[in-house]
Amino acid sequence: MRAVIAAVVALAAVGTLAPTALAAPESVAAPAIGAPLGVAGIAQLAAGLGLVVALIAGLAWALRRLGGVPAAGRGPLQVLGGLSVGARERVVLLRVGDRQLLLGVAPGRVQTLQVLEPPLALPPASGDGFAGRLQRVLSGGER
Repeated sequence: MRAVIAAVVALAAVGTLAPTALAAPESVAAPAIGAPLGVAGIAQLAAGLGLVVALIAGLAWALRRLGGVPAAGRGPLQVLGGLSVGARERVVLLRVGDRQLLLGVAPGRVQTLQVLEPPLALPPASGDGFAGRLQRVLSGGER
């Protein structure tokens, strides 16, 4: 995590120093405002945009690789559901390996309410989530 923070700080420093280092000499006139971009200007704009997108993708990959962002639904621990029972209290159903736990979650406290033996039989997930529903709506099958 320290490496990611150091990389962000270094990139911020480069971003603040780069405009002064890359500034045009005083003798070169700046293009008039509203003048159309040439091919070189569009290529520079596309390269800059590509660099920013690649930087964001690289940082996201590094955070996931270093464990900064947990992958949802993978591994032995899964949140199967939850229900709000108060302003700041929740009941959460977790699967830990082969066991299911019912937890009470409140500010500053997590308590096991029940270890479910045998585990609850949950219905299969309907469809394939947002992507499936969007596809059905776009194809005209659902309104």
